[in-house]
Amino acid sequence: MSTYVLIHGAYHGGWCWDKVVPLLEAAGHKAVAPDLPGHGQDTTPIAEVTLDAYVKRACDVAGAQGEPVILVGHSMGGRVITQAAECCPDSIDTLVYLTAALLKNSVSQTPDNPQMTNEQRAALGILSEDGLSRSLRPEVAKDLFYNDCSDEDVERAKSLVCDQAVEPTTRPMQTTDANFGRVPRVFIECLQDNAIPIDAQRKMHQALPCQQVFTMDTSHSPFLSAPEELAGHLLSAAKI
Repeated sequence: MSTYVLIHGAYHGGWCWDKVVPLLEAAGHKAVAPDLPGHGQDTTPIAEVTLDAYVKRACDVAGAQGEPVILVGHSMGGRVITQAAECCPDSIDTLVYLTAALLKNSVSQTPDNPQMTNEQRAALGILSEDGLSRSLRPEVAKDLFYNDCSDEDVERAKSLVCDQAVEPTTRPMQTTDANFGRVPRVFIECLQDNAIPIDAQRKMHQALPCQQVFTMDTSHSPFLSAPEELAGHLLSAAKI
């Protein structure tokens, strides 16, 4: 039996894994999908939502499992699992990047989408007056995150997304070969992703090679549109 800790991405919460957790459990494994600080049911004030707070949550949950976990990060969650591997590598068996930010030491941003202008990128979220967070524009959510998802799933997701603190999305990675570098990595790329386009995904996992790369013909949110296929890849990652 393996234990999976599933880390959500920006704007989301542990709820986004609701279709995947029972599939992993049905296969005989344990799966935990925590809310990061300020997301889902967690009420941490936005001013206290930092990458360090995210990483502490991930490491606390992983360390509480009693065995090294398969730590899965979606999208921005890739930043979290990278820094968690630096901070608590002994609690982690494998890192799985689901169309996620896989960034080298000192790098703060995913590769640019050449088809998106700076104005278009800024228009995806509305910056708060204090500059601490962004709220997702509802009119862009489907095309950006859920372009192959059912209308029902899209509406549920839009009702549950929350404001996203800026600081965790801009902090450079701080990693070493001794910690992060020794934890095996798997990447699951998504061909129809409009949030992190496939070219950007491939630039990242080519720059930081992974033990295995799986490919899904889905949007940015395969946990909604293809949970069975995604669970299958996660189960395969346990054998790396």
